[in-house]
Amino acid sequence: MKWIEIIKLRTAGGVPESLKDFLSGLLKNGSPGPREAKLYRHAAWETDWSLHLYWESEELEKDGSKLGLRLSQTLAEFGLVDHSIWIEESESIQ
Repeated sequence: MKWIEIIKLRTAGGVPESLKDFLSGLLKNGSPGPREAKLYRHAAWETDWSLHLYWESEELEKDGSKLGLRLSQTLAEFGLVDHSIWIEESESIQ
């Protein structure tokens, strides 16, 4: 089963360099588990970020992975966090 874990962060002000480094480091170093991880910034607001963890496993972790839950707790120190899990329904829609 393919699923994605999306962790959105809205900060009160600009994102500190330490947070940018932390999130970028996660993607560069890789983490055990997700087959891919991507970091996005909102096109208009520099205060909104979205981290996408792509998973492929036999069982879905409905509340999120251990990694995702830890990241959500850590990121909550920087602002509001929304953590959600989505199941892939089709490979691509054309």
